[in-house]
Amino acid sequence: MIKERSFLNRDRATVTCMVQADNPDRIRYLVEKARAEGAEAIGMQFCRMKPEYRSREVYKELFDFASPLPVYVTNYRTMENAGKSDEVVSEELIELAECGATLCDVMGDTFDRPEGEPVIVGGPTKNDVAIKKQIELIEKLHERGAEVILSSHLMKFTPADEVLEIAREYERRGADIAKIVVEANSMEEQIENLRILDLLKRSVKIPFLFLSGGESRIIRLIGGSLGSCMSLCVYERDDFATKAQPLLRDMLLVRDGING
Repeated sequence: MIKERSFLNRDRATVTCMVQADNPDRIRYLVEKARAEGAEAIGMQFCRMKPEYRSREVYKELFDFASPLPVYVTNYRTMENAGKSDEVVSEELIELAECGATLCDVMGDTFDRPEGEPVIVGGPTKNDVAIKKQIELIEKLHERGAEVILSSHLMKFTPADEVLEIAREYERRGADIAKIVVEANSMEEQIENLRILDLLKRSVKIPFLFLSGGESRIIRLIGGSLGSCMSLCVYERDDFATKAQPLLRDMLLVRDGING
């Protein structure tokens, strides 16, 4: 039996409209527009929200407003969260799960951010203590009814064996979905990323989200039709929207055109 609000066990990739705003009113506006245009899920990035709005009451109201669509949440250690420890960010993620978030994003280097690295860019930690703490965090999120996506924003072209190794490691840590973001800046790299996507589909047991930044990122538009379990997009391009993410209307047009 499939949960009513879930990102798992779906017949096709979930078209997820990412909502980035610093206040609840703007989030509600974007959710309403995205839902009317055909979004199948909403992604709320709470690392964007101003501190004065960060409360259980606001979280619950926003998740209820998005219903019946499932909600994917991020609470990265960047933007409004800059300066917070991974422990604090993780406790806030647990709070989001308690308030009704469907899918919670845990970064693969949580509890072991390399010194001098950008706060969101990095691969999975290999530190045993940090891995143990990640597994415990994932278990706590599961106990609160949330699904977990373990993510790495590598932001560079990455060989197939490394991508597969990360996905399998995230499965071992207990993630429901493995998210890996690489880069492609040539047709050769783009074609290789499409091959890697197919390898993930054939080799990894858990669902995955494989994305690319850079100049050659068609995988963001067609990846959901080729094996990724989610397709991330935006309703409109404002100052907060991630530039690499396609527009929702384009995503639906391409998806429906490919799948018929």
